[in-house]
Amino acid sequence: MREAMTLHRAAPSCAGCHAKMDPIGFSMENFDAVGRWRDTDSSGKKIDVAVEMVDGTKFTGIDGLKTILMKDPDRFINAVTEKLMMYALGRNVQYYDAPSVRAIVRDAKKENNTFAALVEGIVKSRPFQMRANQPIKNQ
Repeated sequence: MREAMTLHRAAPSCAGCHAKMDPIGFSMENFDAVGRWRDTDSSGKKIDVAVEMVDGTKFTGIDGLKTILMKDPDRFINAVTEKLMMYALGRNVQYYDAPSVRAIVRDAKKENNTFAALVEGIVKSRPFQMRANQPIKNQ
């Protein structure tokens, strides 16, 4: 996988985003497409999960990724909340959603930032409660 992504990243229009995303993905490559652990890829080659981020930070595998993410837990929880909110709303989070996101994060912190607390906060949030339902189109 790493070799294929390196070739893809050679295209200037792809390089910027992939330089940021690929290290995170490579660190989790021990997991196959359905989440099973593996030490070798489909060709029998040992999987390399050592990575370097754009800023020069180096780490290895999922444990290293967790360590990096937990260096700034507030930033991580905020990002997870925004992504969950985007999924729940069916649209990108906008500037006017920021107060709701902050409230969800603040309230979830009181419950040790559990996933359940984040989901509950989103469901109870004004943007979620006020979203417009889109009619299902007949196919």
